[in-house]
Amino acid sequence: MNAEELRNKTPDQLRDELVSLKKEAFNLRFQKATNQLDNTARIRKVRRDAARVSTILNEKARVAAAN
Repeated sequence: MNAEELRNKTPDQLRDELVSLKKEAFNLRFQKATNQLDNTARIRKVRRDAARVSTILNEKARVAAAN
């Protein structure tokens, strides 16, 4: 998922995406704690994707507030 794709989504879609990424991060943390996690790099990718979505949401909110 890149920033270009995210900028084309509506704020509601971005919020849904953020919720799903946070749930996935939660599940990955549990898998790591119980030594069931296969792909440890997935944690980093999910965390960064969540940050990216959050950043795009903040950008859209700032633009909306300026208008």
